[in-house]
Amino acid sequence: MTDLRILSGGAAKGLVTAMTNPFSALTGLGINGDYGAVGGMRDRIKAGEAVDVVILTKAILDQLAHSGHVIAGSVADLGHVVTGLALRKDAPVPDISTPDISTPDALRRLLLASDGIYLSDPVLATAGRHFTQVIERLGITDQVADRMHCYRSGHIAMAALAASDDLRPVGCTQITEILTTPSVSYAGALPDGFGLVTTYAAAVAARTAHPHAAQTLVSLLTASDTSAQRVQAGFSER
Repeated sequence: MTDLRILSGGAAKGLVTAMTNPFSALTGLGINGDYGAVGGMRDRIKAGEAVDVVILTKAILDQLAHSGHVIAGSVADLGHVVTGLALRKDAPVPDISTPDISTPDALRRLLLASDGIYLSDPVLATAGRHFTQVIERLGITDQVADRMHCYRSGHIAMAALAASDDLRPVGCTQITEILTTPSVSYAGALPDGFGLVTTYAAAVAARTAHPHAAQTLVSLLTASDTSAQRVQAGFSER
């Protein structure tokens, strides 16, 4: 079976996985998805890598449409994704199983009490960059620097959190990457004034080898009758 090639931010991995069988039934094609930090994906597309569908933040896709790397008329919103905190489900310390993260002071206490902080690449990943800025605003960068673990994507960071030997690990990435990681639970959004909501979109790449199938996938991912799958994957219309 021929595969449709996708470059995508990690936030959409769960949604694309859920849509693979319906897409294959419609087109007879499989999906070969490569997921990672949105900055890295953007750079690969701008460098000329051949791809059929691109799923990144709406802001980056608008830039790629302007530069001719994706077809402008094909850009369609998937929805909004909240950045939040993650915990390992079996963390043995009771006071971290249901943490209070409703205020900056509570978040500061949680991070200072943790023995491992897991996040995506702060240079290339939207959530990783934002969370390092949050830590700076909390004034604890020096105190937690030696326990911060950065990975190529939020999915990889969450998998590392789940597999860690830390007693009190905490992670931060987009909710879509938390919900699709076994043994990790979503603890809630960042406090008011520290939050991040990112709009994601999908588009047909200008160099696609399968234009009809690529548009079919974009339409399937963003259709009104697949809204339940988007919500289940962590996307919202807010």
